[in-house]
Amino acid sequence: MTTDFYGRDTLTVARELLGCLLLHETDAGVTSGIIVETEAYLERGDLASHARFGRTERSRVMFGPPGYAYVYFVYGMHYMFNIVTEKEHTAGAVLVRALEPVDGVDLMAARRGTDKSLANGPARLCQAMAISLRQNACDLTGGPLGAWRRKEYRDTEVEVTPRIGVGGSVEEPYRYLVKGNPHVSR
Repeated sequence: MTTDFYGRDTLTVARELLGCLLLHETDAGVTSGIIVETEAYLERGDLASHARFGRTERSRVMFGPPGYAYVYFVYGMHYMFNIVTEKEHTAGAVLVRALEPVDGVDLMAARRGTDKSLANGPARLCQAMAISLRQNACDLTGGPLGAWRRKEYRDTEVEVTPRIGVGGSVEEPYRYLVKGNPHVSR
């Protein structure tokens, strides 16, 4: 995907990431999966966004350029992978919440210690794909971690709901998921 794809309205990008292939090439091997669930995080008025207080050390990546990874550590044990959106200096990011595994399923299972629920949640996804703070601020338009257009879903195949597991702005319809996909988080 190009910077132009990511440098658009966050809600649009969150919807259009559904069906894209997220791929990570590491020394251990290649893992990939189809993105089946996302959540959008905006700058202004979004009480759940890290950018709500403006540019901080934690949120600086969210302010651009678009097409970069924003990875953070939460609850002292989980990584969360986001893709920076909007034009530079305007904060926006899409949390990738779930993948339908495609390549490297055995490697994902080994990293997770189970062959169930490989990437149906943002923390599981990061563990299965070996995404950590090392990938924070990396360019997703070229390199070992990135997304590629693979499949487009019709609007009738997509459900839009409020985000889950966040405080503030919880009622906003910023979560996008593929209806009926068994790999969506619960």
